[in-house]
Amino acid sequence: MDQKNSRNNGQSRPVLFLIAFFCLTGSSCIWAQSSSRFCFNKYANGKGDTLNYRLLFPDYDTVRKYPLVIFLHGSGERGNDNEAQLKWGVMNFATDQAMVMHPAIVIAPQCPANQEWSNFAENEKTGELRLRPDPSKPMELVLELIHQLIKTFSIDTNRIYITGLSMGGYGTYDAIERYPRLFAAAVPVCGGGDVSKAASVAHIPVWIFHGSEDAAVNPLYSLDMITALTRAGSRAGLTFYPGIGHFAWLAAYSDPLMMEWLFSQHK
Repeated sequence: MDQKNSRNNGQSRPVLFLIAFFCLTGSSCIWAQSSSRFCFNKYANGKGDTLNYRLLFPDYDTVRKYPLVIFLHGSGERGNDNEAQLKWGVMNFATDQAMVMHPAIVIAPQCPANQEWSNFAENEKTGELRLRPDPSKPMELVLELIHQLIKTFSIDTNRIYITGLSMGGYGTYDAIERYPRLFAAAVPVCGGGDVSKAASVAHIPVWIFHGSEDAAVNPLYSLDMITALTRAGSRAGLTFYPGIGHFAWLAAYSDPLMMEWLFSQHK
């Protein structure tokens, strides 16, 4: 094969990957018109279940493998517009600097109204959370979507990261406690999880963020989790923002050290 033909074939591969993606997922992704850089997508599992999500695509090169970031929004962004989930946090992965320094495939699914990412039982007296056996329907679909993307794109399965804020922080704990071998790192922001599962996730690098004056999600959830993880042998980190309430994600996702730390993690 001559050099010219070799170059042409190499240039066609990303197009073929995109065509395969559209065929497999039924995507209606609008690349050029998406001012947010996240294109519109919908995952359907063939059983009548669907999940809206937005996708950020790097400068795709089929020679290399890319990390996959799953971003779980908070309760206020639930719905079916496939837009509200971009309101907080996730846009920090789509800046010019982030896309150059940390090229990644990022998905931001949208939880339907009146549903949850997590499925915890809460003790009414103590407030302790316990992971129920079955995932919520949105979490089940997120997991299916992850496996679909792994089959479709050149994803580094040793660098799958999950993060979320508020309801998505709970969802982040739910995901790593339910699927502890899938994720390379997790960043839960102002959430809570089942501390009895700490030993099963102690191998996962975790950086927890919370506002010390959070009136919506008790900061004790993060304190209890970091204590349990540390006792289990984890080297998890906790950042408490003094004087900050529930909007701890404003600082967390704009922290360049967090981004550097997250993308340096490998299974």
